[in-house]
Amino acid sequence: MLTRNKIATFILGFAGVLPTSAQEIGYRSSAAVQYFGSFQRATNDNGVTHDSSNSAGVLATYRFYFSRYHGVEADYGYTRNTQHYSLGGNRSDLLVNAHEVTAAYVLRRPGRIWTPFALAGAGALIFAPDNSGRDAQARATFVYGVGADLNFSDRWFVRAQYRGLVFNSPAIGVSTVASERLTHGAQPSIGLGWRF
Repeated sequence: MLTRNKIATFILGFAGVLPTSAQEIGYRSSAAVQYFGSFQRATNDNGVTHDSSNSAGVLATYRFYFSRYHGVEADYGYTRNTQHYSLGGNRSDLLVNAHEVTAAYVLRRPGRIWTPFALAGAGALIFAPDNSGRDAQARATFVYGVGADLNFSDRWFVRAQYRGLVFNSPAIGVSTVASERLTHGAQPSIGLGWRF
């Protein structure tokens, strides 16, 4: 009988803690839309130089927090740029629609005014040539970033962040010798978000 009372007390005590923990976390989900700049580092392989025009794009993010400090996010980004391939004196330019789909772990430190965060994850970049008849090409990518949310209320915030993408440069059938080297894309961004 004493054991049942202890079990019942433990269950009731644990159940009493759950609402308090949920209140400490606050809103578990957030969505943000950001405007970003895309800057890709040039690569050189087998005499082929590859680089990309700087461009602007849009990034949509959904985050879910498991606890006050730990969460995950899913992202979709879009930009349109020109991929440049040079071999000797010959140069070829290819207009592409670049899509990014990533998921990341997020570590944050919630604050009343500022909520800084860091993230790391993986995903894919899809380079789809525009009206060229060439097939799209996907590249696996590692993503990392840091940033902060400026809280205007308990629900609305402005997000400023820097994301870095590490991936193999695309080689979209421009020549028989293509540049496929590890490169880095930088994406500083700013946007508006909402917690729910």
